[in-house]
Amino acid sequence: MGERIVIPAEDEKGLKSRLSEHFGRAPYFIVVDLDENGHISNIQSVPNLSEHFGGTGRPPDRILALKPNALITYGMGPRALNIFQQARVAVLRANANTVEELIEAYKKDELEELTEGCHHALHQ
Repeated sequence: MGERIVIPAEDEKGLKSRLSEHFGRAPYFIVVDLDENGHISNIQSVPNLSEHFGGTGRPPDRILALKPNALITYGMGPRALNIFQQARVAVLRANANTVEELIEAYKKDELEELTEGCHHALHQ
């Protein structure tokens, strides 16, 4: 069984996508599936259709519908972080700028867990 990682992004360029600074306001979410050997088996760009972009639902709920094992981001609000923690989705702090760099860091176990939410209004 592989793993599914979701990364908030500024564009829909797959591995070349740049990480979005604000989780809930990211225009896209890049979904990367890894097979049991850690190789990328699928990549898809999912537009953020949450209430922040005129759609419905909160960003965490829309992400959970994708059934991720992990989420990699610079930060997020405390409510969103709590939702992911309760759903047992690992939230990892980003240490790079592109999806490709983040996936490599993930595979090498170089990412730290995000344990505290940002209280800045844009991250909520």
